[in-house]
Amino acid sequence: MLRREEIAARLTLDADLAVAVLTSFIVDTVAGAQARGVVLGLSGGIDSALAAALAVRALGGARVHAYYLPYRLSSPDSRRDAEAVARHLDLPLTSWEITAQIDAYFDAVDPEADSVRRGNKLARERMAILFDQAKKRDCLVLGTSNKTETLLGYSTVFGDHASSLNPLGDLWKRQVWQLSRHLGLPSSVIEKPPSADLRPGQTDEAALGVNCPTADEVLYLLFDRGLRPAEVVAYGYPAAAVERILALERASRFKRRLMLIARLSGSAINLDLELPRD
Repeated sequence: MLRREEIAARLTLDADLAVAVLTSFIVDTVAGAQARGVVLGLSGGIDSALAAALAVRALGGARVHAYYLPYRLSSPDSRRDAEAVARHLDLPLTSWEITAQIDAYFDAVDPEADSVRRGNKLARERMAILFDQAKKRDCLVLGTSNKTETLLGYSTVFGDHASSLNPLGDLWKRQVWQLSRHLGLPSSVIEKPPSADLRPGQTDEAALGVNCPTADEVLYLLFDRGLRPAEVVAYGYPAAAVERILALERASRFKRRLMLIARLSGSAINLDLELPRD
């Protein structure tokens, strides 16, 4: 049985090797698509900062197009940190306010819509803009969702969950922090509490009901090591936290298998027919 400190050690990357693999992934995917580069949303958070840093290393700044797309409730700190990352990477940053189109929709359709619906609309509007800009520039959209968030369902389908390629998709949250420190990203981005910045005062850990280090380790034991929930609890993790993590994962499985198709033949896409990768 692994000790708790051994679990943390197993989640520590060889940073140089990880950066080499992820930058090669970006280079190969962009080349395979015959694209000119990538576009991404630079939110001021650590995930998009790391994705941008990897893309600049892989492609050079001239082929990376970053956008900051604030809403009227976005934190001023998010703009400050997005600009700090762009300066650090010597990356031009385009900023467009998206308040008008978001408010116009809800004012016309449902002024009483709750913050979750509004947050989902924000995420989808941002991704729609990024895909439009990618089409204009003949680029791919770079994803910024990490493995922990994806397994917990902390993403919006066809919003931040959508992208053409995602170098962070197999990184636990602690590995995002590790690589961000390794690459020397601004401390203000690394040290602040993670937040989707969809509403004032929001933090990821409060929204999820579990802290990121615990989520990383529990998910690793459940899915990478194949342990049963009771075995994970035996390591000393609170039973309530393990159940919460399992509940989030189960409830969000539909997000990780998009385009569910009813089978009528023996070659249904995503069910029987394995489509080749580039």
